[in-house]
Amino acid sequence: MKNTFIDQLNRAWHSQNSLLCVGIDPDLDKLPTPLKDLSIHDAFYAFGKSIIDATAPHVCSFKPQIAYFAAHSAEDVLQDLIRYSHEQYPHIPVILDAKRGDIGSTATQYAKEAFERYRADAVTVNPYMGRDSIEPYLAYPDKGVIILCRTSNSGGSDVQFLNVQVGNETRPLYQHIAHLVAHEWNTSGQYALVVGATFPDEIRKVRAIIGDMPLLIPGIGAQGGDLKATLDAGLTHLNTGVIINSSRAIIYAKDSEDYQAAMQQAAAQTQTDINQYRNTTV
Repeated sequence: MKNTFIDQLNRAWHSQNSLLCVGIDPDLDKLPTPLKDLSIHDAFYAFGKSIIDATAPHVCSFKPQIAYFAAHSAEDVLQDLIRYSHEQYPHIPVILDAKRGDIGSTATQYAKEAFERYRADAVTVNPYMGRDSIEPYLAYPDKGVIILCRTSNSGGSDVQFLNVQVGNETRPLYQHIAHLVAHEWNTSGQYALVVGATFPDEIRKVRAIIGDMPLLIPGIGAQGGDLKATLDAGLTHLNTGVIINSSRAIIYAKDSEDYQAAMQQAAAQTQTDINQYRNTTV
């Protein structure tokens, strides 16, 4: 049985009956009150472990954001949480949200960081330094490389919606990225793309370009993305193909002693909502 990131993801979509990805983003200012008397490292580990245990029945992946840990010199906690997830829930892939992007020699070190130090199953990267900045990640053929395409923030339009000339055709830059990744760069089948839920029309256009390639879709929940419109635009003919990320709306669902139960309930409800719309959009 193959065990690449794409294989893991496909199995998780089906075995978990879920397209939901939950972020592991420990914001020191938002931690539940019961954790605030702990040291930063202990609080971050307790919070991250609570997220993993509470939401594991309802997700297809976890997505820790590295900056929340690195800002507090807590990278060792991130390593421990990814290790814990792999030990307890080996069927759920872990995406390291790092958005790395640099020249080949530096990218080689970033790839080692993501896949050897943290042992993530996939990593997010920025494509704007070109193909040679992405290729070092392909030295890990079982891992996933998730490339920024059309991000969920409003400022993304400043760059991503600029028109570029490609031969005799003019297209927005984000569509050019989608073309490059799907038709030139994805020779190993390791790639996925990031397209924000705040732009369902763009999701539809990207899906038409890339075929069945997976899409990581942030922007649901706190950012206000339309779940039904997102699924209608992004689902493949197999009723999968998307990783719907939600972080703040789930992990900070309640500030009280029963914060973990609130996470579980929020994740379960989001999974239910996604599956309801999956059954009505295709």
